Amino acid sequence: MRQRQGRAARSVSRRALLGGAGAGLAIGAVGAVAGERALAVRRPDGTPDLGTAAVPFHGPHQAGILQPPQACAHLAAFDLAPAAGRDGLRTLLRTWSATAARLAAGGAADGQENQIALDAGPCSLTVTFGFGHSLFDKAGLADRRPEALVPLPAFPGDALDPARSDGDLWVQIGADDALVAFHALRVLQKQAAGLAVPRWQMSGFARTPGATPHPMTGRNLMGQVDGTNNPKPTEADFGAKVFADGPAWLAGGSYAVVRRIRMLLDDWEGLPTDRQERVIGRRKADGAPLSGGADATERTPVDLAATHPDGTLAVAPDAHIRVAAPASNGGAAMLRRGFSYQDGLLADGSPDAGLLFVAFQADPARGFVPVQRRLARGDGLARFLRHEASGLYAVPPGAPEGGYVGQPLLEG
Repeated sequence: MRQRQGRAARSVSRRALLGGAGAGLAIGAVGAVAGERALAVRRPDGTPDLGTAAVPFHGPHQAGILQPPQACAHLAAFDLAPAAGRDGLRTLLRTWSATAARLAAGGAADGQENQIALDAGPCSLTVTFGFGHSLFDKAGLADRRPEALVPLPAFPGDALDPARSDGDLWVQIGADDALVAFHALRVLQKQAAGLAVPRWQMSGFARTPGATPHPMTGRNLMGQVDGTNNPKPTEADFGAKVFADGPAWLAGGSYAVVRRIRMLLDDWEGLPTDRQERVIGRRKADGAPLSGGADATERTPVDLAATHPDGTLAVAPDAHIRVAAPASNGGAAMLRRGFSYQDGLLADGSPDAGLLFVAFQADPARGFVPVQRRLARGDGLARFLRHEASGLYAVPPGAPEGGYVGQPLLEG
């Protein structure tokens, strides 16, 4: 880790490479556990200079999985060009990986540089790549497609738009500065010309680092603390829940489920706070479970057997945290890393807003699928949600320096 930090510290920022003044050098490295942000240089007054925070692109796992969601994000999918084949895919992934590594260190793109982020540092930029089910046929790799990478089943209540779902290649871009995130997106789009065609693109956001007086779990657009029960790297079975163990080219990688979930905010906001809390099973003010009593905090374990004096369950039978709990789903778990989105108004005047749900897991058949089936059948929150787009992608392990993401698949 020390050697990697040193390399990051020596990386020249975009502003230096492109002639800007006052360059700040990227010195940070990703924390050893999820929940730690990249380190940042401190200003003279002691406050962090978030622009200097850097997450190394190279490593055993791709960046953008273990790190907390950044303030700005773009999710995009591409379809491989008809004539690209395996050689074209190799060329594209080699180019994309080299570019992502340079941008993550605060450097300029080697090709298609557009100066959008001319005076910015790395700003915790991460770029994550995934492979859809359809990619393997188009690249002549059908015999190497993982058994777990099968199209997700239909779930009750789904209203999916095929034009905004699936895709051969998936890209997740996150950064704590909107221009840095958009810059990376535009460069990758331009570099794909002739090899892959954009299929869909979605943009999201999360809480900006430093917006709260102390680090805490973020809130979604319903105002709820969201992500309390995410698996923790300190748990003995964390790796088994999040990272795949095969096939060989995917070992150390993961599977990403992506869902665009519109929230019916007008209906939700019409509920009184205590009714919202019963739907979720947690207090809205601090995220404490309703089973925990007045002194409970967000981290108080949920007691699904707790009752009120009248014998009724403290956490309602259809409360979201009960229906989604690993204990209710045979231990199924996944590492959620979602972003909120807001895309204006629909024709009826209601907000087109909600959650870009992203979840990493070792096997979707043991993670997302059983949980979503149960949620679709019995979650009280489901009547306030509309699932409008969906995708499943195999996320290869990280690339070593000098290598590229997906190299073991394409050259093994």
